[in-house]
Parts: sequence; C-alpha cells; structure tokens
Amino acid sequence: MSMADEPLYPIAVLIDELKNDDIQLRLNSIRRLSTIARALGEERTRKELIPFLSENNDDDDEVLLAMAEELGVFIPYVGGVEHAHVLLPPLEILCTVEETCVRDKAVESLCRIGSQMRESDLVDWFIPLVKRLAGGEWFTARVSACGLFHIAYPSAPDMLKTELRSMCSQLCQDDMPMVRRAAASNLGKFAATVESAHLKTDIMSIFEDLTQDDQDSVRLLAVEGCAALGKLLEPQDCITHILPVIVNFSQDKSWR
Repeated sequence: MSMADEPLYPIAVLIDELKNDDIQLRLNSIRRLSTIARALGEERTRKELIPFLSENNDDDDEVLLAMAEELGVFIPYVGGVEHAHVLLPPLEILCTVEETCVRDKAVESLCRIGSQMRESDLVDWFIPLVKRLAGGEWFTARVSACGLFHIAYPSAPDMLKTELRSMCSQLCQDDMPMVRRAAASNLGKFAATVESAHLKTDIMSIFEDLTQDDQDSVRLLAVEGCAALGKLLEPQDCITHILPVIVNFSQDKSWR
C-alpha cells in the first residue's frame, strides 16, 4: 500500500467490518473508533465517519452499546467543542432503540457531550434534539428525552424554558407507564436546574401528579424524588408540599 493510500485504509476496514456477519468483528471495529478517527483526522471524522455511523443499521445490542459509549468521549476527535454537535445525530438514533441499556448509554453520552457544548450550540442543536425525542412517536424516544432536560434547560432562553417545563409536564402524564417512570426518576435532576419561582409551581405540580399516579412503580420513583426536591425547597415549603406526600405514601396500601 502506498503512503497516499494509507488515510483511506482505516475507513475501508471499518466499513467492511461493520458489514461483516461476524458480530465480534463488528464489535472490535466499533471499539477501535478512536484509533480510526485519529487516522482519518478531525475533518474526515466529521464528514465521513460520523455520518457513516448515523446510517449504520446494525441490530446487535452489544455493538450499539459500544457505539453509544465510544461517541460519548469523541469530542476531541471531531475538532473540539465547537464541533461537538456533529456527534448528536447518531446518539439521537440510539436513544430510540428498543434495548434499554443502549438507550441509557446514549443518554449518558449525550449528557456528557451536552455539558461541554457552548451555550449557543446547545440552543441550536441540543435543545431541538430533546424536543424531537420528547415528541417522538415511539415511547423509547420519550423515555430518553426525560434524562436530557437538566442539560438542556440552563442554557435555554426564557421562551424555550417555558416550553421545556411544559414538555416535562406532558411526559409525566404520558399514556405509557415507562415514560412516566423515566420522568419521575429524572425529575430531581431537572428540578435542580429550574428557577425557584417555577420550582414551587410547575415542578411541584408535576411532582404531586406523579405521587398520585395509578401505577405504584411510578409512585415509588416519585417517593425517591422527595429527598432531592426537599433539598431545593425552603423548610416551610417542605412542610407544605413534601410532608403531606410522605404521610400519604406511608399509608399507601399498594406497597409490597
């Protein structure tokens, strides 16, 4: 192989191995993504490798899990935080798959990337992603959205903040119990980013709805949120809002 051909070699290997019937070969290829990206350089990684991963239709959960994990630490390989948004499309797709561990890892990677993104890029790229997932037809997308609000909210303009609080409220009333469970388990993290005035109104209203959910699994997750919310409220507000909920929970006959 000539020196001129060398930069082309890693991407060719990646494509071949990702299409291979042998799962182990595909997995090994995904786990070498950082090596391949370094060989390609930042620009080709952005323009060729990441789009290729977005179009990758692999259906093996282990491969998808490895991809979700690798992309979470990929900012240096695409040229730094100013280009971090190019990593969002493949992770958005992974947020919609059926396997829970893949979705969870994709959300974790999105949170890691989002926490490093510039404020303007969060508004232009990250918040629209959260909105798409929150309005997704499949419950898997809506479940994933619940874990991203706390990253999206602090950088949002006031109008978008209102929209995000409304979306969170809608997810807490979703028809699918899985979505309501995800909303309940992430409410504390979201609440920690919300302004005090809205915490006492919007967030506490959401919390009270969850504590009265007809699914005991949702109510249980709401119980776990009591401590997180209690730390954010003034003592008098805890007595007003949290204590009655705890008393009601203690009398809930559905606890196993």
